[in-house]
Amino acid sequence: MRVVVAPDKFKGSLTAPEVAARVAAGLTRAAPGVEVVQVPVADGGDGTLEAAVSAGYRRVPVRAEGPTGEPVDTAYAEGDGVAVVELADVSGLHRLPGSRPAPLTASSYGTGQVIGAALDAGCRRIVLGIGGSAGTDGGAGMVQALGGRLVDAGDGEVGRGGAALAAVGSLDLAGLHPALRQAEVVVASDVDNPLLGPRGAAAVYGPQKGASPADVVELDAALARWADAVQRATGIDAAGTPGAGAAGGVGFAALAVLGARLEPGIDLILDLVRFREALPGARLVITGEGSLDAQTLHGKAPAGVAAAARSAGIPVVAVAGRSLLSPAELEPAGILAAYALTDLEPDPARSMTEAGPLLERLAARVAIDWVTDDAKETTSR
Repeated sequence: MRVVVAPDKFKGSLTAPEVAARVAAGLTRAAPGVEVVQVPVADGGDGTLEAAVSAGYRRVPVRAEGPTGEPVDTAYAEGDGVAVVELADVSGLHRLPGSRPAPLTASSYGTGQVIGAALDAGCRRIVLGIGGSAGTDGGAGMVQALGGRLVDAGDGEVGRGGAALAAVGSLDLAGLHPALRQAEVVVASDVDNPLLGPRGAAAVYGPQKGASPADVVELDAALARWADAVQRATGIDAAGTPGAGAAGGVGFAALAVLGARLEPGIDLILDLVRFREALPGARLVITGEGSLDAQTLHGKAPAGVAAAARSAGIPVVAVAGRSLLSPAELEPAGILAAYALTDLEPDPARSMTEAGPLLERLAARVAIDWVTDDAKETTSR
């Protein structure tokens, strides 16, 4: 029997490749003859870089600015001229020093530096995963790092961060990285928010990044000024485009300045890691993530994996740290059963710290129910 294991990360416990390895170990222990194909996945947020490297892409180290200007060691993944860039790994919340929020000053500058490094190395297709950003700067920092010049009314350079955009007078794109004219930029995002207003980047996602109500008002006004400068420089009005508000407005700058297109994150990553190529001959797909909940059903990795497997006529089960979804809620998504670590260890803290061994035990249960000879006889009846 051939089983494809395609999980996302268990956030705070295990990376997606670690989850896949633990599930594979539990399966083969309980069903020694099973063939396991590991295809770790992501939805465009944190873990995207690791998923690409696990699929055979080459990790290329880059030193860049973190969200508040401190240097961080990050990377992009490269394969056949395609560069996979993960915003979260350079400009993400986990890169904030001491985990201290910086809603007004955090910048996407480092993301632009990584894209620039990939372009300098000859990559001409950039796949940009933009989940998990620390800031709300409308992608202005990314544009600055790629050679765009933000100037104020006195022709001075505008500083980093969303609040600084209140001073933007104009955008000069004469120095924008020349390779962008030949490059294809694809953004992995499942967010449909516009840049501005009550559903915009500041209002919806700013509070998650530490923004107070007053900060939200300030940031939204600053983003509106930035959007006006971008429109005058490019002739493109992208502020109201669905997805422009993704990653604190990085989606907006990618669309309007980099000429990017937005695609659903999990679909893009599944193509990137060649998930569908692993399906022929498989009898079961196992997916999962740390928490199976309402968000899972709206564009998260397990739902995308299940949809692709169901299209191929292959049953899908899920493993998770916890599951808040009933069988009736999971079934329309194509997930036939869910197995949670909390079934084995009710204490959430221990469930997280002992996630690896627990996951192997959980995978053994999956094997008994779906993979062993007894399971095959039961499912064939």
